[in-house]
This record gives sequence, structure tokens and C-alpha cells, in this order.
Amino acid sequence: MRTMLQAIGPGILLAGAAIGASHLIQSTRAGAGFGFGMLAVLLVACITKYPFLEFGPRYAASAHEDLVEGYRRLGKWAVWLCAIVNFGSMFIIMAALTVVSAAIAQYLLGVYFPDSGSITPQTLSAIIIAVCLLILLLGKYRTLECTMKIVMTVLLLSTLAAVVIALTKSSPRTIPDDTPPWWGSANFAFLLAFMGWMPIPIDSAVWNSIWVQEHQRIHQRQANLREAIFDFRFGYILAGGVAVLFLALGALVMHGRVDELKDGAGFVQQLIGTYADTLGRWSIPLIAIAALTTMLSTTLVVLDAFPRAMHRLTQAIRDTDPHEDTKQRGYAFWVIVQALIAMGIILFSLKSMKTMVDLATTLSFLTAPILALINYLVITRHAPENARPGLAMRVYSIASIVFLSAFSAAYLLWRFV
Repeated sequence: MRTMLQAIGPGILLAGAAIGASHLIQSTRAGAGFGFGMLAVLLVACITKYPFLEFGPRYAASAHEDLVEGYRRLGKWAVWLCAIVNFGSMFIIMAALTVVSAAIAQYLLGVYFPDSGSITPQTLSAIIIAVCLLILLLGKYRTLECTMKIVMTVLLLSTLAAVVIALTKSSPRTIPDDTPPWWGSANFAFLLAFMGWMPIPIDSAVWNSIWVQEHQRIHQRQANLREAIFDFRFGYILAGGVAVLFLALGALVMHGRVDELKDGAGFVQQLIGTYADTLGRWSIPLIAIAALTTMLSTTLVVLDAFPRAMHRLTQAIRDTDPHEDTKQRGYAFWVIVQALIAMGIILFSLKSMKTMVDLATTLSFLTAPILALINYLVITRHAPENARPGLAMRVYSIASIVFLSAFSAAYLLWRFV
């Protein structure tokens, strides 16, 4: 058990990347609109994406190289596709996460420090990005991992406490009578968004494989396949469990207010206010800590994940030795570029951010079946024999690819036909 606990790290980062706006906003909205009826949809999303996300640490631990190298062995086209998906998402996703984090911080400042009204969301966004930059550029991976272990503990405990208290004040709800069923055409767009980013996009398998390699380098210890998969499952179950908690919060606290729900940062502020109205003003710190740690953890991890992936992808495109950049200059370059462009979007394109987020999430959603297939080909063709999935896992993976492909086809038919 002690050996297994020492391996925990990359899985925590994966959970931190997963538990963000998709959990805080989408899961809570699902609970508010459909009660606990969305649990089945959440479970399907987690089950169908599991194998392709697990292939990241499986490959890294067995082949002793990250998934980007596996893509390169498969062909440059796979590297380019992954690079396009990452580049098309990294700046707008970072900007959106930062804005939501800043909105929560601004709400708390307004509640406890009324004179702080002059602090704008843009200023708070700049502060958040600056703090994240300092942690990553000065503290590097070791500090990131230690910080996330603390943050994720606070997040889990505060969210669990919020749900338990809500349960004592409410009764579990089912799908409201005045809301169409989640499979109806009226809610198809929300269903796609909910499943598309729940619990985390498939392209993050690359992030996890890179973190596995970095974890081993920092701790000077080669994790075996069993330890890497244990670490991944720990993080994946944690991400799924927190999604259930936020869905329960929506069902218990915001049920029946679907028509009043706002979008994005406004929804988070509305959630905190509704929670306070239902349980009392004393509960604001509890739900606010859960919301703020959720968003700050994701903001920090995403600022690390996309640059690491882009650094490795550009190395693979240029056929550069991954060990050549010993001082991680390429990683630092992408961290700074992502932070600056995200801040620029916040300052100058805030009104059009929702459209950009929709484009980024649609790109990630539509490429999910392709990336799933790529991960499957890498693990079955280029992983060591002892790490390749057995017959049951292969059948499971192919069935999941078929499901994701059908889901994408349904979206295209719904959107354009």
C-alpha cells in the first residue's frame, strides 16, 4: 500500500484537470434541471471514455515514454491531429476557467469586503494567472503535485460537506414534471455538452502520460504498470465521484429553477446565492470554498497541461530528442504564451468568449472518436506485449469507439440536417 501511495500524483493532476467548469457548472445544471435522472448519463460518459484515458498511463509506464512518442510511431498525422486539438482549445479554455475563478473570488470579496467593489474581474484574472505562473515556473512539477494534493483534499471535503448539509435540509428529487426528459430533442444540445466534457476530454490522456514520465523523473523512481493504473483509477474515480456530488447539489438546492439559470460565471454566483438562501448565510464559505477550489485547481493544472503537451508535440513534429531540452525552455515558452493570450482574450474578447468556448468544446467532442481510435492503435501496436489489453478490454474499447462515433454522428445530424 505504501508503494501504491507513493505512485499517486499524475492521477491527482488528471482529476484536477477534470473537476472544473464541467463539474461545477454542467453537473450542477444537470441536477437542477433533471434531478438524479442524469446519473445514468454521467455513468455512461465515464464508462465509454475510461479505456482511452487509461491507455495514457498504461503506455507511459510500460513503454517508458509518453503517448506523444506513441503517436509519432503511428505516424505524423496522429501528432498533427493532437496538436491541432490542443492548440485550438488551450487559450480559450484557459481564459474561460480564469474568468469563472475570478467571478467566484469577486463574489466572495463583495460579500465579506463590500468596499472592494472597484476590483474588476479582469484584475482578479490577472492575479490568478500571475500566481499560477509563479507556481509553475518557480516551483515546477514537484510544487504543482504537492499543491494539487492539498487543494483536492480541501475540494473533496468541502463539496462532500456541502452535499451532506443539503441532504439534511432537502429531500432527493427526481426529474421534474414540467421538464422534458433528457433524451428529448429540446435538451439534446445540453446532453451533448454534458457528455462531451464529462468527466474529461479524451485528449487529456496525453497529459496524463507526460505527467507519469515527469513524476518518475522528479521522484527518481520507475513506477510499474500496476502502480500507474492504480494512480489513474484513483484520480478517475475521484473525478467521477465529485461530478456526482455536484449533480446532487443541483438536484437538492437548485431544483425547479431551470428557467432562472444563468450561464458561465453568473451561474456559479447564482449557485452560491441560492445555497445561502436555502441553508442560511453561514453556509456561503462552505459552498464558496468548494466552488473556488474546483476552479482554481483546474486553472492551475490546465496552465501546466496544455503547454507540456504542446512542447512535446512540437518536439515530435520536428523529430527532436525529447530529452534534449533539459531546462524545459520549450515548456516555459508555452506556459507564458498561453497565459498572455488567455489574458488578452479576457481583456478584449470577453463578450465573444461563449462562442469561442462552444467552438473549442465542439472540436474536442467531434475529435473524441478519432483520438480514441488513435489511443487504441498505439496501445495495441506499440506497447510492450505484457501491457497490451486483453480480449475483453479490446472488445470493450471497440464498443466504446462505436458509441462515441454514433454520438458524434447524431450531433452532426442534429446540428446540420
